Amino acid sequence: MNFFHAIIIAIVEGLTEFLPISSTGHMIIVSSLLGISKDEFTKLFEVVIQLGAILAVVVLYWRKFLVFDKNRVGFYVKLIVAVIPALIAGYLFSDKIDQLLESPLTVGITLLLGGIVLLFVDNWFQQPTIETDEKVGIFTALRIGFFQCLALVPGVSRSAASIIGGMQQKLTRSEAAEFSFFLAVPTMAAATGYKLLKGKELLMAHPENLKLLLVGNIVAFIVAMGAIKFFIGALKKYGFKMWGYYRIIVGAIIIGAILMGYSLEL
Repeated sequence: MNFFHAIIIAIVEGLTEFLPISSTGHMIIVSSLLGISKDEFTKLFEVVIQLGAILAVVVLYWRKFLVFDKNRVGFYVKLIVAVIPALIAGYLFSDKIDQLLESPLTVGITLLLGGIVLLFVDNWFQQPTIETDEKVGIFTALRIGFFQCLALVPGVSRSAASIIGGMQQKLTRSEAAEFSFFLAVPTMAAATGYKLLKGKELLMAHPENLKLLLVGNIVAFIVAMGAIKFFIGALKKYGFKMWGYYRIIVGAIIIGAILMGYSLEL
């Protein structure tokens, strides 16, 4: 991986992390198209640049994360509770997840199936009752956390899974999206910390890779700032169908390419 590769992958991460189209899936496909070898550093890079995207959420919603208020303790508790299922599942199935991360076919199938779901999700949940995160209960947050576990499969989309989980729990569309953003902070921070811990020897052996990580996180942060603002506006105006059609088209192209003999394997 070189600096050009790092910038492209970081742009993809920033654009797609908070959209319901799977950032991991897109990074897998773009890495394949760019001919980036799926070595240990590439795998580490694709996870660690999530720190930049996390920072974008913290900055945009700084009052929730950086202004301590005893009345907000419940907010932090709910995020911790909601992230527990993904932490446990990620730890138990980490080897299997790593195998799936090398499969563009898995990404194509899950993008396609997830796209079909998004075509109908607006019609499934039409009577929301929760309009603010203050009204989200502990067990509601936990159930959303279980939905987020679906995103351990590449191509599902952490954002899509947790937003749909939120809507199923009676959150409004925009509140489900924002809660998904908030939940991304502890989820991605934990995944990044775990990946860095496992890859510290790799980074110590090749300290020049730290520059790639720094550039990647800066680019991901800048792009994610714009993507979050765009997504909230588009979601309120258009709902999920546009993302559903996009996923179906991309998923079908990937599957079709593989069936026609084009090698997308990493």
